[in-house]
Amino acid sequence: MTTFWQDFSIADVFGLSPVKDTYNRAFKEWKSNYKFITELVIILNWKCWQHYDLKHEEASKLYSDLYYKLDEWCMNNLKGEELEYYIHTTD
Repeated sequence: MTTFWQDFSIADVFGLSPVKDTYNRAFKEWKSNYKFITELVIILNWKCWQHYDLKHEEASKLYSDLYYKLDEWCMNNLKGEELEYYIHTTD
């Protein structure tokens, strides 16, 4: 649904700061769209594992930290059908 994978792949080339910036912009722009924010969580998880497999420890840790931060936000802020969608999709 989104270009998050491509956005973060581009940011990866330039380092951790652009990854953080990409996350902040995506969250700010899409936090009101539960399907997009769910996809963002999934992409953060995939990127964490991608960098783990590549032995990029700092990048993997950053993506992991962002994943858990956003997962917590979703669990605390999504309600009803939105939360059900989130849990079902990320399970």
